[in-house]
Amino acid sequence: MRVSSETEPSGSSAPASAGVLFGLLRSGRASTRTDLRALTGLSRTAVTVRVQALLGAGVLLSGGDRASTGGRPAGSLVLNAGAGVVLAAAIGRSRSQVGVFDLVGTELVSDSVEHAAGSPPGDVMPDVVRRLRAMLRAIDPEPWAIGISLPGAVDPVRGCSLDSPVLPGWDGVPLSDWLDGLAEVPLVIANDAHVLAQSEMLAGALRPTDALVLKASTGISVGIVADGHVLHGSRGGAGDLGHVKHEAAVGMPCRCGSTGCLEAIAGGWAVVERLRAEGLEVGHVRELAAAALRGDPRARAAARESGRVVGEVLAGVITVLDPGTVVVGGDLAPAFDQYVAGLREGVYGRTSAFAARDLMFHPATFGERAGLVGCAAVALDHVLSPGHIDLRLSSGRQSRETIDA
Repeated sequence: MRVSSETEPSGSSAPASAGVLFGLLRSGRASTRTDLRALTGLSRTAVTVRVQALLGAGVLLSGGDRASTGGRPAGSLVLNAGAGVVLAAAIGRSRSQVGVFDLVGTELVSDSVEHAAGSPPGDVMPDVVRRLRAMLRAIDPEPWAIGISLPGAVDPVRGCSLDSPVLPGWDGVPLSDWLDGLAEVPLVIANDAHVLAQSEMLAGALRPTDALVLKASTGISVGIVADGHVLHGSRGGAGDLGHVKHEAAVGMPCRCGSTGCLEAIAGGWAVVERLRAEGLEVGHVRELAAAALRGDPRARAAARESGRVVGEVLAGVITVLDPGTVVVGGDLAPAFDQYVAGLREGVYGRTSAFAARDLMFHPATFGERAGLVGCAAVALDHVLSPGHIDLRLSSGRQSRETIDA
């Protein structure tokens, strides 16, 4: 069984196919047949034939007529959110979140379960599958895709983690082995920072469309959005900020096995270790954020200092890429005010005046649900791409045996 990549190109779709028209409607660039004719140059008959195929397949609905600007009323076309669902699973070092979403990304049901830190896939995946199967029993529409996120680099073709220090027992283990029998649909696996960025794009929150989406959690990573697209890198590891070397961490051991990494001084796991050594009762970075929100001075200072050090490294990325926005998510994000106060200090002290001039900082739109929503988003982007819509129209149903990127 081959596993799908969330970055499958749409080049397999012929120009102005039904799938291309669907993509224009889904993106909001078009909402009527008239819009489709104007954008594609297709004749009225050609557009009608393609739209009828989409309506017949149930992926579009004909909405109420809009006010006309002359001639016939321009009947609106909308995506049929209830035509199917996607399954989502955001798997972290000590927690898994699973859920079911409709085809416009609305959450229908979800849950969150803690597990022992660093649990192997043989412990986590059967429980993830059990919970998703239970959710599907109460959902009528059929599943169209599954989106899963893991910390660190992933191999989207084999569907596995790649040498992640966060999940050492997961390296090279295909997750599809556990998902056989759950649903015969495409499986899309992505990095946790990348899905965080995808959640912001699903929300339509990224204006401008060049942004950095920082995941400040146990580890530190960043989703890079350039011209409205999430950058993945040549091997799926783009944005691994936590393992950039920092002068303040020289000689300090990192969980990756090296020394001097940014994570060793500013990652959530390292901050929690220091606070516990100082007598503050915190067992996880989420507890650190909660203590900061309660006003604990040591937790507040630690969150700000972590942000400041991260900002010093992030400043280089900002100077090179010139984003308009930095979005902050992850387990430290609830302490947004303290963390971003430090982040600004670190960034402004090391980037250029030009790069910092109009830079905006915002919390993640979906809060602690952002990773789960992002998993749904990568699944939706894959299975609703023009090529896959055309495949669905031609075959009637899509199996998990799909084209690799």
